[in-house]
Amino acid sequence: MTFNATTVAAVAQTTTQQLYANIDFTKLSWLEQMWAAWYIWIDNPIIATGLMSFLLHEFVYFGRSIPWIIIDAIPYFRRWKLQPNKVPTAQEQWECTKMVLFSHFTIELPAIWLFHPMAENFGMSTWQVPFPSWTTMLPQIAIFFVFEDMFHYFAHQALHTGALYKHIHKIHHKYSAPFGLAAEYAHPAEVFILGTGTIAGPILYCWYTRNLHIFTVYIWITLRLFQAIDAHSGYDFPWSLQHIIPFWSGAEHHDFHHMAFTNNFSTSFRWCDRIFGTDDKYREYRARITAQKAAMKNKSKSEREEAERNLIAEIEAEGLRAEAIAEGSMPAPKTVKVQ
Repeated sequence: MTFNATTVAAVAQTTTQQLYANIDFTKLSWLEQMWAAWYIWIDNPIIATGLMSFLLHEFVYFGRSIPWIIIDAIPYFRRWKLQPNKVPTAQEQWECTKMVLFSHFTIELPAIWLFHPMAENFGMSTWQVPFPSWTTMLPQIAIFFVFEDMFHYFAHQALHTGALYKHIHKIHHKYSAPFGLAAEYAHPAEVFILGTGTIAGPILYCWYTRNLHIFTVYIWITLRLFQAIDAHSGYDFPWSLQHIIPFWSGAEHHDFHHMAFTNNFSTSFRWCDRIFGTDDKYREYRARITAQKAAMKNKSKSEREEAERNLIAEIEAEGLRAEAIAEGSMPAPKTVKVQ
């Protein structure tokens, strides 16, 4: 079904019982029946979609963050923490939560609430049932992942320059050892800028094809939140996704970005950083880690841990210098030409 602004207004004035008048509920799945029941209960498609969208975001974001809070509180898991000497305190997590909630209610809530009428104007299905098939949804979600990753790569790089870093992105880099809750710990302007990549993909796709259901968008948003939170978790388990899908970024990739300030600007995939050469320091660091482990395999545990701490401290010191250069508080090193 194709929508325009007139249709959106008409739907807003139509009761949900009328919207579902020609639907045979006996042929719907349980989830599809619950979906229709939600819209019938709220009895206003705009309010129903806005409320469901915001609640989904909050439940997924904090629901996915809670396991990482628990893991941070259990010493057993330190063996898989990328920066084991930097475990977030309860105070840090609470301060982070307050900032995240502020952004959610001041930036994301209005954007989410306006998404329904705008999306329907571009032809997106919202209250309609049944849902699209998996063969329809999976390629769409894959397109959204690729689009967002490329958008985020270039926007993120821009946020590392001059005034954009000093006045906006610097807030997100407060934690050189990130944790799950810090995925959306950012200046409201950054939430808007980088969030555009998450929402623009579905909107552009819908505008072009006129074939997208918001249920597909919800799956995409859920997966994107899982990706962002896990990438900021600070843990690299043997079963982490990057060990299964080689081009997946994961925490091990993004943790270096926070520690070293530079390199690894992408979100879900590694290929943009590899193509544009913005993972050179990261690959050098991983090579040094591998060489160090091989050289110290016969050393004591305390000696190995000390060597690891020294290497992390060295990389973080380089990152602080790069950060100072980016925000203009330190001059960039001059390149001397050899005649």
